[in-house]
Amino acid sequence: MPKAAMVLAAGLGTRMRPITHHTPKPLVPVAGCALIDHALDALHGFGIDRVVVNVHHMADRMTDHLAKRPGPAVAISDETEMLLDSGGGIVKALPLLGDGPFLILNADTFWLEAPGGGLGNLERLSAAWDRKPSDIAVMTTRPDQIVGYDGRGDFLFGDDGRLRRFDGVSPDPVIYPGVAIIDPAIFEAAPPGAFSLNLCFDRAIARGRFHGVAAGGLWLTVGTPEAIGAAEAAIESFRHAAPSPDRA
Repeated sequence: MPKAAMVLAAGLGTRMRPITHHTPKPLVPVAGCALIDHALDALHGFGIDRVVVNVHHMADRMTDHLAKRPGPAVAISDETEMLLDSGGGIVKALPLLGDGPFLILNADTFWLEAPGGGLGNLERLSAAWDRKPSDIAVMTTRPDQIVGYDGRGDFLFGDDGRLRRFDGVSPDPVIYPGVAIIDPAIFEAAPPGAFSLNLCFDRAIARGRFHGVAAGGLWLTVGTPEAIGAAEAAIESFRHAAPSPDRA
């Protein structure tokens, strides 16, 4: 089981404008809760006490919010001088994350667990990591279980849960919703400065050490002002349809 996690929260949120002219995207409220708090609550519920968040846009607002949260303290990786993209941001934060595998979550993605018990998504991902030799293991969703995603798909499942890039034509592509476990050794040959985590994805794919884990529940990615209402409507519908404990 990973002992640490990083939430990627340093982006400018350009697609969320004009809201992000006055509010950093991770603090935009969705369903009564700041976006980043959905991710942090999931991590703390899973038992992760060492959490790192990178900040850039309106960094003071972010650090103030994170300092006031109940529960374990959140460490800050400061990118106010230079945005480092997803991969470079993780590299900068490595000294705060420790030597073991760690979780990464996008600040603008969260999920509601499927009703009926069973393993939650972070438990499922952690269990899969323990079973398969991986550099990176990612959660995957079907198109019909994620709201706010407007792409065609990201990956295809191959043998033994390994993933390869979606070729644009094959059936049944899956989506990477922004939750993964990473072995920090994958960053040993990382380039300096800003770079995308996709570089590490491709290196792990080439090594046959990039695995996917099918997610359960409803997933929300909130990247635009219009996506806020769509996410809240989907959440309400999902909760209304889910059986209550006394009816399960």
